[in-house]
Amino acid sequence: NSRYLSFPYLLSCAEWYNYVEMKTRILMFGWEFPPYHSGGLGVACLGLTRALSERGVDVIFVMPKKLDVNTPWARIVFADSERTDVRAFDSSLTPYVTKHGYTKQDNGGGIYAQDLLAEVRRYAAAGRRIALDERFDVIYAHDWLSFGAGVEAKRATGKPLIVHVHATEFDRCGGSQGTNRQVYEAEKEGMTEADVIITVSEMTRQIIVREYGISPEKIRVVYNGIDDTTAPKGGEALPRLRTLKLSGYRLVLFIGRITLQKGPDHFLRAAKRVLERNPQVLFIVSGAGDMEEQVMRLAADLGIAGHVFFTGFLSGTERHEVYSSADLFVMPSVSEPFGIATLEAMRLGTPVLLSKQSGVSEVVRHVLKVDFWDVDEMANKILAVVGHAGLRESLAENAANEAERLTWAQAAQKVDGIVRELTGISV
Repeated sequence: NSRYLSFPYLLSCAEWYNYVEMKTRILMFGWEFPPYHSGGLGVACLGLTRALSERGVDVIFVMPKKLDVNTPWARIVFADSERTDVRAFDSSLTPYVTKHGYTKQDNGGGIYAQDLLAEVRRYAAAGRRIALDERFDVIYAHDWLSFGAGVEAKRATGKPLIVHVHATEFDRCGGSQGTNRQVYEAEKEGMTEADVIITVSEMTRQIIVREYGISPEKIRVVYNGIDDTTAPKGGEALPRLRTLKLSGYRLVLFIGRITLQKGPDHFLRAAKRVLERNPQVLFIVSGAGDMEEQVMRLAADLGIAGHVFFTGFLSGTERHEVYSSADLFVMPSVSEPFGIATLEAMRLGTPVLLSKQSGVSEVVRHVLKVDFWDVDEMANKILAVVGHAGLRESLAENAANEAERLTWAQAAQKVDGIVRELTGISV
């Protein structure tokens, strides 16, 4: 039919081709991804990549481990779409330090702490090879473990680089004392080479300007979010917790890595003061990390071991039920770039007490806040919540409503805007 060979029809084909080409494609480097994750970094990667895909952005997500993430990830997030691909690169290390160091997950386990930086360099080399094999508009790297891969991809292709800082070495060590110089240099190289730096809070932005000498104009703040994809899912109630609640106990929850950064020692010192005034309170410490044994000894030294339960790392339905059972969630972090666990608790209607030294405190209002070091005030606020049903109910209702507006869709909208700004691709 000659109608299909007319100039207007050919022009519309060209316009359609240009429209397709206007979609942005991101080569994204990460270190973990649910269900194989040890903390908030993997959760953030899941929430952000799904929300970007829903905006029509194509993402190639590169992992450092040969893990079977395709079926659960695609099924939950993109089962019927090929918008996002997951590509794995073999690595043997977990992203977070445990009481045994950085632990190998294959070959039956083992200690690999001294080789972490070698693994990061190996991942960086793979990043260069993968970048040369893929077609994309912009490179995106999450945290220092992946910055090297992002930098090498940029050097190989000349494409713009975004680095997303979820935590700095100054957060992990609780200040300038004890920072790992090699990690610091890897962070600084990634930030220096990046065209744009995304931070999860204004607090982190200020640390980067002050400690790394980066121009503030280069840094954009994009807060984390929560949605049905990343929120803990429900299941059967944990029978022991249910029994304790029926016996009249109040439950106060700590969820996080058992490290200096997260302040578990401050949590236990506040617990000691609470129990001196109200012995009908039990404290749950959920997580793993290099301070596990030290914190357990501290509970014994304080004479409160009988009121403290150490659960180890919880995920899935168990994580949901421990939030739901708690009368109060406490995040006493010394330096918390954001604090996704706060949004998890709020979404489930659990009252929250958090450290003022946290990024999430910049965006939430219907929570209680305290300086991490002020264990007396922390104890006073815990006592107020466990002792007054009206306060608990008010905090729970308002927190749940507030969590509804802090979404990954909002974060993805900002990231999409940054990507389009760098690439020149308009909506």
